[in-house]
Amino acid sequence: GAKRIKNLEAHNERNSTCHSLTLSAVTSDLRCIKRPSNYHQIKCNYHVPSNHANVHDQKTDWLDELQNVARKQLDAFYRFSRPHTVIGTIIGITTVSVLPVETISDISPTFFLGLFKALVPAIFMNIYVVGLNQLFDVEIDKVNKPTLPLASGEFSMSTGIVLVAASCIMSFAMGVKSGSPPVLFALLISFLLGSAYSVDLPLLRWKRHAFLAASCILCVRAILVQLAFFMHIQRYVLGRPIVLKKSVIFATAFMCFFSAVIALFKDIPDVDGDRDYGIQSFSVRLGQKKVFWLCVKLLLTAYAIAMLVGASSCDKLRRLVTVFGHGSLASVLLLRARRLDVQNKTSITAFYMFIWKLFYAEYFLIPFVS
Repeated sequence: GAKRIKNLEAHNERNSTCHSLTLSAVTSDLRCIKRPSNYHQIKCNYHVPSNHANVHDQKTDWLDELQNVARKQLDAFYRFSRPHTVIGTIIGITTVSVLPVETISDISPTFFLGLFKALVPAIFMNIYVVGLNQLFDVEIDKVNKPTLPLASGEFSMSTGIVLVAASCIMSFAMGVKSGSPPVLFALLISFLLGSAYSVDLPLLRWKRHAFLAASCILCVRAILVQLAFFMHIQRYVLGRPIVLKKSVIFATAFMCFFSAVIALFKDIPDVDGDRDYGIQSFSVRLGQKKVFWLCVKLLLTAYAIAMLVGASSCDKLRRLVTVFGHGSLASVLLLRARRLDVQNKTSITAFYMFIWKLFYAEYFLIPFVS
């Protein structure tokens, strides 16, 4: 028995030695494997991609793209609405609406509500008129005004039609809601003249004929804006009998000159396209230079008359503002006109926008006429 026990102990000792040798060899082999120099950096930086992060990035990209599209569409609509005409409508109606005011108590919430009821439908009608003109002038605008959204392809024809139709509907809906016959009358006449000016149907498309085209613009800008909206405020907002003041009569007469100038001048930069498509504007028939100086002389005449009207005022402040204001505008006009190259389309277009700025400025002088 003792011998057997001794043999078992010797066997276990040999097995233990083998296991130790094997473990030592494996450990030695593992130590021989080199770790990368950036092992700890890799270990720290490595992470499993997060699905939440990917979804967040995709959402951010989608929102950025949506904002870009919305920004481009708003910019296109801004150009589609012809903002210089909208600004003219806003300033003109606002100024004329102030003329019936006699005391500070007239400037009340009722007054501002009445102004709002007149102004908003007029803006929609303005967009209808300029938008309709673009619908029928796409090919001409590709030559004359290639940056307009219909001519450039930013808006499709169907988009243009929807915008024009929606503007017309909104204008008349708000005009009826106002309950003011002068406002509704002004919208109706603007709709009829604006449509006759642009629509290409027998007996219409009045823009082909210089006199009819100028008459449309003069009737709306000079007569309707001054008289209709003055009567709206005086009779249907302030509740007074209609009595035309000297200032509104002056505004109507002066804006006849100005509207004629705008009607003539707007065609000067568009000679090439108008000639190609049979639009017999004064600029096509008489030449750009003659029409340009005719416009300048008309405005100078209007300013001279305005200075005489201002000089006849009994109020010193009104007399000073009217005479000095119109004299200053006439001087700036003449100086710029003498430096202009009529053959340069960029320069003549910039001068046309300058004419609109003079148009805006006049409405700030009209309330001083008495």
